[in-house]
Amino acid sequence: MPPRSWGRLAGLLLGAVAGSAAASDFPATPLFSDIRVDVRPLLEKGAGLQAEALAADLTDALRKNFAGRIGGRGPRLVVVVSGLSLRPYAGSGGRPGFGGNFQTDYMEGEALLVGPKGQVLGRHPQMTATPSSYGGAWYGPQFEGRRLAAIADIYAQWLARDLPRE
Repeated sequence: MPPRSWGRLAGLLLGAVAGSAAASDFPATPLFSDIRVDVRPLLEKGAGLQAEALAADLTDALRKNFAGRIGGRGPRLVVVVSGLSLRPYAGSGGRPGFGGNFQTDYMEGEALLVGPKGQVLGRHPQMTATPSSYGGAWYGPQFEGRRLAAIADIYAQWLARDLPRE
């Protein structure tokens, strides 16, 4: 298998492990009235523009992955992102995959089911891990932005898969 395929396989395996937790404290919800992303915990840690970019990417990814479940008068889905780690490449000349150095990006958060009066009706914690190379070539333009979009999309895919419908 070529090295590029190894990265994809590792991403799928890591994502499967990270997203496989049962949503036992999250009631079945066929429709959400809205979807929101809260990155205030990242902003408090000084993430700044990176947190704001992640909020936009994750909002887009959630709306895409939950497209058939948004609308109506149901509770809101709010994803609070509490952790993000985009690992720098290290090792042989900063090139990924050389010298056995495999870097992994992490995103951690919690999906909240929020009722009309702001009460939390359910919680689903989740962590997603992907190879740093999943965003494409490290030397290409906007590499960090692609990494953020990739981890946001994978997080949203696992969340849509794990949250019960009915």
